[in-house]
Amino acid sequence: MPMPAADLEAHLREAFPDATITIEDLAGDGDHYRARIVSSQFSGLSRVRAHQLVYAALKGKMGGELHALALETSTPP
Repeated sequence: MPMPAADLEAHLREAFPDATITIEDLAGDGDHYRARIVSSQFSGLSRVRAHQLVYAALKGKMGGELHALALETSTPP
């Protein structure tokens, strides 16, 4: 069963409460999303480490309810 965008956003907001989060459904199927996350929690982290934090926030949903997630992570200006 696909993950609704609202559920994806809720998981991300729980992990990154200070973040500006934008979710885009890339295929209209609830299975392929792009998430743009701007959070001070990514300060000083490599892109790989920032993405690892995002995947951890999804609590094992990747590959199951969530098939594909294109990530863009950054810190506030």
